[in-house]
Amino acid sequence: MSFLKDTLSIFKKNELAFIKKDKESEEVYTFLFEKVKDVTWHAGQHGLFTITHKKIKNGTRPLSVASSPTENVIKITTKINGNPSEFKRALMELEKGMTISMSGPVGSFYLKDSGPTLFIAGGIGITPFRAMAKELEAEDNAGGKPMKLLYIDSEKEYLYKDELDEIEANTSVDVTYPQSRDDLYQEVDQFISSYGNNAKYFIAGPKSMTDLMTTYLKNKKISKQNIKKDTFTGY
Repeated sequence: MSFLKDTLSIFKKNELAFIKKDKESEEVYTFLFEKVKDVTWHAGQHGLFTITHKKIKNGTRPLSVASSPTENVIKITTKINGNPSEFKRALMELEKGMTISMSGPVGSFYLKDSGPTLFIAGGIGITPFRAMAKELEAEDNAGGKPMKLLYIDSEKEYLYKDELDEIEANTSVDVTYPQSRDDLYQEVDQFISSYGNNAKYFIAGPKSMTDLMTTYLKNKKISKQNIKKDTFTGY
């Protein structure tokens, strides 16, 4: 039933008024939009965002909603380099009060219980986990259950780091920043040795990273039913 509900939400469409953009790093920007009253979602889901202020090819993109439903804005964060797509150029052109269309949010990449959970984020893949962590902080529902976030970033930018460190201080979510792939594997192995298939494993990041980590977990005898991944393409 929840799968049907998640799927049908794609038919929900709302116009979101642009508030402002923030520069997170040299090539990463966050865009904030007003939260429409009847928009609901699970922290970790993605919306289908469509440019409406100008006509462009491929004017719709899936983007993770980086804000939690407990916050009063809809936040998306994306990389925009020196040669951006038409879609990203149009994002950069947004001015306060202009609108963008969002369908959904949709997807099954969200927490359904509060059992032991390992989050593995690579680079820009931190966005859905930021939403999940903010929701856990706001609702104080980590409940002491083991929840660990491993955030690896080859460029050492660590988006939202101040927020994540504050969430770690206020909740039972353990946030760690592995400095190498070997460090990451070591952290994953420690979690598996403690919880194995009694835990859920969430992976988000570039395709090469999500595929690699999925294979690694399966080789460690983690059931595919306990693995969820969110692949970020186009970066």
